[in-house]
Amino acid sequence: MSLKCGIVGLPNVGKSTLFNCVSSGKAQSANFPFCTIDPNIGSTPVPDRRLDVLTEICSPKRTIPATVEIVDIAGLVKGASKGEGLGNQFLANIRETDAILHVLRCFDGGNIVHVDGSVDPVRDKEVVDTELQIKDLETVENRIRKVEKQATTGGDKDAKKLLVLLQKYREALLQGRSCRTVALDTPEEAEMSRELFLLTDKPVLYVCNVDEGSAVSGNRYVDAVREAVKDENAEILVIAAKTEAEIAEIEEYEDRKMFLEEMGLEESGVVRLIQSAYKLLGLRTFFTAGADECRAWTIHAGDKAPRAAGVIHTDFEKGFIRAEVIKYEDFVQYRTEAAVRAAGKMGIEGKDYVVQDGDIMHFLFNV
Repeated sequence: MSLKCGIVGLPNVGKSTLFNCVSSGKAQSANFPFCTIDPNIGSTPVPDRRLDVLTEICSPKRTIPATVEIVDIAGLVKGASKGEGLGNQFLANIRETDAILHVLRCFDGGNIVHVDGSVDPVRDKEVVDTELQIKDLETVENRIRKVEKQATTGGDKDAKKLLVLLQKYREALLQGRSCRTVALDTPEEAEMSRELFLLTDKPVLYVCNVDEGSAVSGNRYVDAVREAVKDENAEILVIAAKTEAEIAEIEEYEDRKMFLEEMGLEESGVVRLIQSAYKLLGLRTFFTAGADECRAWTIHAGDKAPRAAGVIHTDFEKGFIRAEVIKYEDFVQYRTEAAVRAAGKMGIEGKDYVVQDGDIMHFLFNV
């Protein structure tokens, strides 16, 4: 399952620095606008202590974590929707992502050039939002013109439903609101919404890039961002990208732990960012565990057993018979599959079983 989070924001807010911290890729990071032109892409493992524990118990030949693809996209400027700066390229790149990590500069510092000459994360947020909203409004109005004819003259019921949804989005966009703020009334509307691929309908995590001294408690800029997004369906994460870059250079686990403790943090901002991105995408993890391999597999919340089986191999889904399910806590307690089975803790589940986060699964199939 290939899933992408796009790192976006104005030029020089710390996007590429953050990308280098969380990704296996290495983006250029410099103090001038449009340092990033082509999108940098890297894959990063999702930290999961449960996989570490399963590895300790099973001593497998290999351990494979879940991953999320991170895309560092060129900085956006005012007028991007009309092609200013690298606007058209930016908008095309962001359309291909599943979720947005919107980096906002929330630190002072005269030696880092700000494209607008002063630090104001709420203003910066609104610049990006406005450009994306303008592009979405263009998309929505074009679709309305096409669908309106089908709905009114052709009597197409699906077209009528789509028209109602498009009109909801149009109203929100004209009010300066993003599409993600629109309440969807039915699962059918949610499905139609996904097929529109609107930029401002993507889930968003606002990443407040702060100085080291504000990494724990935030600052007045972070407070302003919180107030500005309180009515959005969005989350906020506070992170000091420059400090995270220093942490990333520390190889020894104990040294990194000591560094974090001195800062008053339990875990690095990068770990919190990756876990937040995973949650933002509505993802869940199930495991396979044994002597050959311990592996974390990615599914969407609500996926049933056959769909989970298909993540491993399409034949597993096509020929699905049943799933043997062990709860993570039970496996940790009994230590082996045989002991779990003997204790009566092995679940036998059919096609309608909704896979739970942390399930350890074995699929039986016949093709």
